[in-house]
Amino acid sequence: MSGLQGLAQENIWFDKSRYDEAEKRFYEGENGIPQTSQERDASSILQDIAKARQNIQQSLAGSQNASKSEDQSELVSRLKSLELDNKNLHKVVDDLRAVLSKLESRMAVLEKSQAPASKTVTVTKAAPVQKPKVEKHNGADDDDDDIDLFGSDEEDEEAERIKAERVKEYAQRKAKKPALIAKSSILLDVKPWDDETDMSKLEECVRSIQMDGLLWGASKLVPVGYGIKKLQISCVVEDDKVGTDILEEEITKFEDYVQSVDIAAFNKI
Repeated sequence: MSGLQGLAQENIWFDKSRYDEAEKRFYEGENGIPQTSQERDASSILQDIAKARQNIQQSLAGSQNASKSEDQSELVSRLKSLELDNKNLHKVVDDLRAVLSKLESRMAVLEKSQAPASKTVTVTKAAPVQKPKVEKHNGADDDDDDIDLFGSDEEDEEAERIKAERVKEYAQRKAKKPALIAKSSILLDVKPWDDETDMSKLEECVRSIQMDGLLWGASKLVPVGYGIKKLQISCVVEDDKVGTDILEEEITKFEDYVQSVDIAAFNKI
């Protein structure tokens, strides 16, 4: 039974005045003052109080001892875990030292093997630049008119020839590159005369138009109203070869089927 449970079962503190009076009479009896029957009852109550106090002190001492033992067990477990971690760390350090010693031995072997090889390597010296020989002539034998103070015209001609060749090569490379062709995506609305127009025949007539730089795409019929549908067809054209005016002119030539042509969308590619 713990100390708190012992305190919960004690019932001596609910009437403190009675216990104070009993304690007073107990001490009077201890001092030789005659006691009545009530005082003897009080002395018995005081004895119960003393026993209760002793029980409380014993329970509190037991709880303190239990808490101390728990703390000690926790400290022991922590010390054991620390010792285990210390052993693991020592093991890791030993492994690292072994690896380091192996690396040092390998480096020493490599240095010893490379030392004689480096001695056999011959160092090649750069060839000295040959200076142009200058012929010495006596002033009496040479004529002053033969000295060229401003250089030769042949060097200028050689430089011009090399420059012209490079310009020619650049022009050839530039000519080989394909030129960028500007294209556009056009969406056309082709409207018939009435609801009795054969739309499949109308589309066939439109697609029969063939030009260099013209490519027809997808098409669909879009309702306009009163049962009339228009043909919406897309195409891709090269801007330098096909224009919108030419397309409209060619499509409106089929006047039996086509009433008008509108450009619904125009996008550069």
